[in-house]
Amino acid sequence: MKNSFALLQKIGRSFMLPIAILPMAGILLGIGGAFTSPALIETYNLTFLQDGTIINKILVLFFSAGLLVFANLPILFAVGIAIGMSDKNKETAALSAVVGFLLFHTVIGIILKFQGYTPENTTAAYLMSQGLSDAEAAGRAALFAKELGIFTLQTGVFGGIVCGLLSAFITNRFSNKTLPDYLAFFSGNRFVAVVTMVLFIPLAAIFPFIWPTIFRGIVKAGELFAATGAIGTFLYGFSMRILNIFGLHHAIYPLFWYTELGGVMEVGGQLIAGGQRIFFAQLADPTVTHFSAAATRTMTGGFLPMMFGLPAAAFAMYQVADKENKDKAKGILLSAALTSFLTGITEPLEFTFLFIAPALYVVHAILEGLAYMILYVLNVAVGITFSRGLIDFTFFGLLQGISKTSYQWILILGPVYSIIYYFVFRLLIMKFNFATPGREGSEVKLYKRADYNEKNDNATTTNNNQDDSIIDSIVLALGGVDNIENIDACITRLRVTVIDETKVADDDTWNDLNAKKVIRMGKGIQAIYGTQADVYKNLIKQKYNIK
Repeated sequence: MKNSFALLQKIGRSFMLPIAILPMAGILLGIGGAFTSPALIETYNLTFLQDGTIINKILVLFFSAGLLVFANLPILFAVGIAIGMSDKNKETAALSAVVGFLLFHTVIGIILKFQGYTPENTTAAYLMSQGLSDAEAAGRAALFAKELGIFTLQTGVFGGIVCGLLSAFITNRFSNKTLPDYLAFFSGNRFVAVVTMVLFIPLAAIFPFIWPTIFRGIVKAGELFAATGAIGTFLYGFSMRILNIFGLHHAIYPLFWYTELGGVMEVGGQLIAGGQRIFFAQLADPTVTHFSAAATRTMTGGFLPMMFGLPAAAFAMYQVADKENKDKAKGILLSAALTSFLTGITEPLEFTFLFIAPALYVVHAILEGLAYMILYVLNVAVGITFSRGLIDFTFFGLLQGISKTSYQWILILGPVYSIIYYFVFRLLIMKFNFATPGREGSEVKLYKRADYNEKNDNATTTNNNQDDSIIDSIVLALGGVDNIENIDACITRLRVTVIDETKVADDDTWNDLNAKKVIRMGKGIQAIYGTQADVYKNLIKQKYNIK
């Protein structure tokens, strides 16, 4: 179980690398699509945005740049997974992933040709002309696709993940391999290239025989999720919030966003798999009159708790703080509330009441699940790239219009959610005397100053010395640099795989090192450091030369 946790943590961390590209790509796509829309230009007589103007050309460029990223997610995942899962020589793993990905699909395409399949005889129209029903033809045609211009099987992001995992395995296993003198040229990283060619060919060769069955199983699982309707949407929202405690949500939600588990839909004449990919394909298609709520059901619900609910919970915690601590509590709670509202980053608030009063976190998870269910039932379809704060709401809700998103329900229900969160949290805190920030027996803090990048009057040299000191202490708390097998970070967590978990310091030591909490599952260690997590990771890697 503990080893599985460490593996899932590592996979989730690997997913974050390609996913990190998507916010900017999504914003470019959203801006370009919104402001080149003929309906918007005609409605508001925005002649300076008309086709042929300089601004229009710039916006079309933005749109095309964003679309390029979403059209090539499989190879981005292949490279990102390879880098994230490799323990050393990550640049070699990345090159192996690119070569392996191209080889993988080329070999599949050749075998498909041997089997008699071509781009011409695998289209839905051709299959219908051969007597198949509409549904049968669409299902058969969905098995095939083009990847970087190569006719191949529709493996999508799953194929990218498989290629990335194999490349990481090859790099970890063979990049330090020493060969006999007469083959010495091929030792080390160059041997990775050799093994890539050797192993990817048989991997690709078996896919045409096993993938159709796997593909149908994944599609059936996606159909089952769709069939669960509102209840399934509630369970998804609730489960993702619970998994967030362990940081494992990063290993789960991409499967719904980028693969057939999140649904399959025809957009602009092409079959698109995955909820987020469907949303952005529809965003790029001017003929779409309303985005699919079925596609965004794993995304939209979070806007209510993140923009409205948690800020209200923060206000409730301020209201029940002891009088002498209100001013201190106000500052930190306001900062966390604004972070949640603007960006959708909620961990400063969530982990405050999670470890003070887990019951509050369960209530929050239930309310979030209900938000997912309600907005899905109301056909609200606001997609996201990064998180569910005002930034994404503006680009993918407000700018796209009510007719395409039904975003008005978020603004209508938002205040209702604020009221519910405020009174539920206030009632429970008072009734059970939970020690939230500013109340008797608690510290008036969410995160320490280092976690929020608060400015102070110390000179830059002093700040550098402080950073240097804390990363040395963090490494020591992890059992020393020799005990670190792998170190990375997501938005708020330092994620480490250690060799010997018994060498990791106790919770009191981590508290002294400004960590809000440390989560341990076997060799997988997560130290919650807020927005400083990625900074600390980079400093540690640089100072200790950790690859």
